Amino acid sequence: MDPVEIRRLDDAVVNRIAAGEIIQRPANALKELIENSLDAKSSFIHITVKSGGLKLLQIQDNGTGIRKEDLEIVCERFTTSKLTKFEDLTSIATYGFRGEALASISHVAHLSIQTKTRLEKCAFKAIYEDGKLKSQPKPCAGNQGTTITVEDLFYNVPQRLQILKSPSDEFHLISDVVSKYAVHNAAVGFMLKKFGENAAVRTNANSTIVDNIRTVYGNDIAKELFEINLEDADSQFKMKGFVTNLNYSAKRGINLLFINHRLVESKSLKTAVESVYSEYLGKDNRPFTYISLEINPENLDVNVHPTKHEVHFLNEHEIIESIRLHLDEKLSSNNSTRKFYREVKLPGAWKSPESKNLDETKKIYAQNMVRTDHKEQKLEKFFCSQAVKKRADDQTMRLDSSTCSAENSVLQSPTAGTSARKETKLSSVLNMRQAVEKACSSEFRKILKELTFVGVVSRTDALFQYGTKLYLCNTMKLSRDLFYQLLIYKFAQFETIKLSPALPVKSLAMIALRSSESGWTDGDGPLDELAERVEQILIEKSPIMREYFALDIDENGFLNTLPVLLTNHKPSLHRLPIYLLRLATEVDWESEEECFESFCRETAAFYSYISHDREKTTEQKWVIEHVIYPAFRQFLIPSRRMKEFITELTNLPTLYKVFERC
Repeated sequence: MDPVEIRRLDDAVVNRIAAGEIIQRPANALKELIENSLDAKSSFIHITVKSGGLKLLQIQDNGTGIRKEDLEIVCERFTTSKLTKFEDLTSIATYGFRGEALASISHVAHLSIQTKTRLEKCAFKAIYEDGKLKSQPKPCAGNQGTTITVEDLFYNVPQRLQILKSPSDEFHLISDVVSKYAVHNAAVGFMLKKFGENAAVRTNANSTIVDNIRTVYGNDIAKELFEINLEDADSQFKMKGFVTNLNYSAKRGINLLFINHRLVESKSLKTAVESVYSEYLGKDNRPFTYISLEINPENLDVNVHPTKHEVHFLNEHEIIESIRLHLDEKLSSNNSTRKFYREVKLPGAWKSPESKNLDETKKIYAQNMVRTDHKEQKLEKFFCSQAVKKRADDQTMRLDSSTCSAENSVLQSPTAGTSARKETKLSSVLNMRQAVEKACSSEFRKILKELTFVGVVSRTDALFQYGTKLYLCNTMKLSRDLFYQLLIYKFAQFETIKLSPALPVKSLAMIALRSSESGWTDGDGPLDELAERVEQILIEKSPIMREYFALDIDENGFLNTLPVLLTNHKPSLHRLPIYLLRLATEVDWESEEECFESFCRETAAFYSYISHDREKTTEQKWVIEHVIYPAFRQFLIPSRRMKEFITELTNLPTLYKVFERC
């Protein structure tokens, strides 16, 4: 059989195919037009629809308008005022940027634009076909702003018309888009109506988000809303929004998600949010959620999908996990006024044979059941349940009087260190990061990502579950790797913990030298001279420690601050004297990479230490469960060396076999 000839497609066919990818239905076309109006700084947007947007889709705004000289190319592909070079995508702050929306619409519909800028005396109207201006723009009367009229959408793509829904269904999708943008852009007034009918959606300019939710979605939702706010400097994102409390639920949830003010979808985030609510409402009930995320544009890829409804961003898992935990905390604190309803089943209620068979096909045997909720059946339930039910009220960490003369020195709350995240260009630090990533074990990474905490069994060890397996983990040793990685990945970006009052380095060095761990003997010289030398070294190297690691020792030899490596975690001051001694004696201060490597190792050992202080046992257990192990899941890049710290104790299938023999 002879090969088929390869031919170049006609430009009209190419453009029509491209338009079909970008403009999939009337609601999708309207989304692009609304975003253009918002980019034009409009304060009111009026939308008129006929036959679900297929016969007529018109949007009128009072924005900046389009210059007359730009009307000739405004509907050509890849013409835009928002992007000049590819690199601008890393800082894009507008909705549109590719210059394809109007071009695509003009290839599958009859398109006209009427526009007036502030400086022009009259408006101009232009008609387009296949991206080209049919005739020169004609002057006409009109107010400032732009009116775009789309008629006979997909008139030349009959296959698309056949697969679209009914006009009423298409109007419902249009209404959904307008409603969501109206809620998010409360300062802008929106009006949506069918041709010749009253407004279906109407919001006022300079309103509020809650008022617009009430107007659009009803008072039943608005009265049950509470606000959520979250900011994470490490993952470089901010979140704000409104979600319903536990008094509201529906069979079909309503989810509004905006990332950098762009209406998008995220299955992962939606699943995470619904999983939190399912713990309170049950799996068949859904909430109303409005979430707005602001992510560093450099970490966001908006050029993923032709319709721009999908975006990719760095640290997606970490950001979603932070939101999930924050939402869980807020829901539990808003649970005091919840109304409960009980479903009562009549005795002897009939169950169909079909439902019985369905249940049997879904049966999971006990030896294959996996516990996924760390709040259920924790180890402490079977021992001292009261010991770790709540976090210790006093989290101030005091230096024991037997350890240091400055017994009143405490670690105060963290203060802001670096306000904006800085990406290091030091090759030494980049090499350290590369070594960590190169040694990553995908097997252990999966275990950490999906672990479920079971309980603390000793000062250094804890149990966690992965699938049907139970593991014993040396928390202290594994957290050394965690803190080491936090030091190199948050390099020069640390917040600080202030010591009040500041501690004298020389006195701390004297305490360290007197301990058996230092190995000091009379042959090493007088303690006072050695302590003074430690002080001199650390004062001399203090600019490096202060700039890169937020560890501040002033010219008088007083330790003022320590870095925050992990939120809600503070190091044990019992190890502070030995830590400072080892900084002076074990860190290679002469070579840059060796200096950073050895400093991070010593600091990680200091921060991972779990003290023997029995008075702080409750607090330590809380930190291990709620801070350290979530950080393992979120941040740690494990290597094969992890098998030295983790031991598989047993698994459910094996245990069931043992029980069956008994």
